[in-house]
Amino acid sequence: MPRVDVVDLNNQKVGELELSDKVFAAPVNEALLYEAVRHYLACQRRGTAKTKVRGEVSGSGKKLWRQKGTGRARMGSIRSPLWRHGGTVHGPVPRDYSYRLPRKMLLGALRSALSAKLRDGEMKIVQAFTLPDHKTKSFRAVLEKLEASRTVLLVDNEENRNLLLGSKNLSNVTLLPSREVTVYHLLGHDCVLMSEAAAKKISEALAR
Repeated sequence: MPRVDVVDLNNQKVGELELSDKVFAAPVNEALLYEAVRHYLACQRRGTAKTKVRGEVSGSGKKLWRQKGTGRARMGSIRSPLWRHGGTVHGPVPRDYSYRLPRKMLLGALRSALSAKLRDGEMKIVQAFTLPDHKTKSFRAVLEKLEASRTVLLVDNEENRNLLLGSKNLSNVTLLPSREVTVYHLLGHDCVLMSEAAAKKISEALAR
């Protein structure tokens, strides 16, 4: 079982944590990671694009001129797609882009992402996010001590008001509980800071 150092907010080692081999030392399946990210992005799409067909645009349905004898091309409606302000042919209509991905694939991809982050040294286990106050300046100083200056994913299950208020104004920081962490979030951040309690919860939940 991989043993990971547990640090405090000053980046000083205060202990060690044993994590499950099935979760944090699993083989990294890149194809599975791709499918999980594609699934997440597809489910986020709104699918509200819409254009009007000839039956929905405004305009009279009267035939513009008689069929023969004018020398002009025959034309039946001003709403024809051939005309300016006419309807659109084969345009987008509202649709649902989401699809179902098997649960085993999603869990396997999550294990792969966690293992990759730990393998590449992009994950730290923090004993607890006990901040002195809710100021963004104070929290930014904590991130600098933890050497997490780029995009950061925070994983904590506690009701931590100081952490919530201190991190929400930082555009490069995302705070999530362990049950909402996805492969997209893990791969989309350069550094993952996880509380000890959240790491234990993820290790137990995904090891089943």
